[in-house]
Amino acid sequence: MQLDILMIEDEPNIAEAVRFILSREGWRVDLHPDGAGGIEAIRQQRPRLVILDLMLPNRSGTEILCDLRAAGDADLAATPVLMLTARGQAAEAGAQADAVLTKPFDNEDLRAMVRRMLA
Repeated sequence: MQLDILMIEDEPNIAEAVRFILSREGWRVDLHPDGAGGIEAIRQQRPRLVILDLMLPNRSGTEILCDLRAAGDADLAATPVLMLTARGQAAEAGAQADAVLTKPFDNEDLRAMVRRMLA
């Protein structure tokens, strides 16, 4: 069974909360804790959606997103990405992401955005 969502997020409380919220909707969610190895995790797991934090240790979300979009694999490069960011960083995050959600976010906004992106 294909993984629905891979979330790359270094804040454990946020990552677990998002996994809980989205798992209750029936989506399979896996977590990766930081930017190091993020693109490799995407390549190995081939999720239907990536939720990516902008500010990550070891490698930024922007760098991971650029690597993903430049991947030699067209299917992988087309993977939709929802970027999570702090207020004031949305313009930077939105450059290549398919959607941006600013922290803190409403749970229903998260669910609605993921539903739309996985439709």
